[in-house]
Amino acid sequence: QVQLVESGGGLVQAGVSLRLSCAASGRASSTYTMGWFRQAPGKEREFVAAISRNGAFRYYAESVKGRCTISRDNAKNTVSLQMNGLKPEDTAVYYCAAKSGFSELGVINAYDYWGQGTQVTVSS
Repeated sequence: QVQLVESGGGLVQAGVSLRLSCAASGRASSTYTMGWFRQAPGKEREFVAAISRNGAFRYYAESVKGRCTISRDNAKNTVSLQMNGLKPEDTAVYYCAAKSGFSELGVINAYDYWGQGTQVTVSS
């Protein structure tokens, strides 16, 4: 079992930066591919970014590419999502997730573990 707890969300103005964190605990959490997803009100959950277990490979959704950076610190069992130039359309609940293997990164059902989410609200 892997437990994931997100933090760092909040209410911010458009254009600013925000850093989300995900604390992982449990069995061999550092061996999992980690991903970030988000779900806006009335919309389906969507993929944001993923990082391989050693941090060597990263993959981003087109909607955030160039504005977001995913990173991880396996010594601290944390994964972060740095978001710059936030837009109102980035408003959503952001979820951290873990899966085995670096494939099907955008497939929600491919992830084995999920956090409870952290709310990000961007005002215009």
